Amino acid sequence: MSSRRSDDQLDTYLLRMLCLLISERSVSRTALKLNQSQPAVSLALKRLRQILGDPLLVREKSGMVPTERALTLLSHAKGALAEIDRMTFSPESFEPQSSRYEFRIGAPDYLAPLFMASVVERIRKEAPQVRLSLQSLGPSFDFERSLAEGDLDVVIGNWPEPPHRMHLSMLLEDEVVLLVSNNHPLARKGLGAEDYQRAVHIVPMPYSITQRGVVDTMLATHRINRDERVVVQSFTSAPYLLINSDLVFTTTRHFARFYADLLPLTILPSPIPFPAMRFYLLWHERNHLTPAHRWIRRLLSECGRLIKAS
Repeated sequence: MSSRRSDDQLDTYLLRMLCLLISERSVSRTALKLNQSQPAVSLALKRLRQILGDPLLVREKSGMVPTERALTLLSHAKGALAEIDRMTFSPESFEPQSSRYEFRIGAPDYLAPLFMASVVERIRKEAPQVRLSLQSLGPSFDFERSLAEGDLDVVIGNWPEPPHRMHLSMLLEDEVVLLVSNNHPLARKGLGAEDYQRAVHIVPMPYSITQRGVVDTMLATHRINRDERVVVQSFTSAPYLLINSDLVFTTTRHFARFYADLLPLTILPSPIPFPAMRFYLLWHERNHLTPAHRWIRRLLSECGRLIKAS
């Protein structure tokens, strides 16, 4: 006969608490996110340690860190919560005007100026109570795992070879152009292929650890080397660094147009025959038929078509 007490059972509250504690690595931050007192969260952590037979979080010089077992349990806990949500979620329950759903979207930051602004505008009009969390993609961020574990609902990317393990649809297609300062030596004349190779360039850090971008892929294919003199972590900082410089920034037309309207910048055609930049929506099977997710995917697709048409 088992000696486990009847109250030593995991419920959805404790599962969610477990996920947040391991992710935040802090009782105080977990309490703040859940709008609960620190003693209540500490009590929950104590119960989790008793039930699971592991300290879960241990103190190191840098702060609290999860144990090996805690990291293993995290994916199981997220999977269990996802299954519970699917069991209890009513397919007809999503009503945009009244829903308080939180959509979590991963995207490269260069979609923010026009595309994401149009997405936010639509959401505020059609679903005013909905929360929207935007996650910038970076080279150390595993977006496929985040989709699989439910940390993200949708990811937007422009992979030359999109991942095939999840659902995928085209979002928008855009032309690759050059963006330079108005007083760049070649702003009026434009750049030829040799000018492009001789120029000094500002480039972004890659946002995927497994995929090379469209521009880099094309340059590598044609064995074109460029002088990448300035490297930035954020796309959105690049236009400001172009002002009064001889730098060249290779980007999409909708991104360039947004900043050329704000700053003393000029858009030039690219002398390199880059293919069109294609952006895709990517999502996991777990969300494929959920009405809330179908709604946000439809909204994103409609915003993408408007960007393409503008």
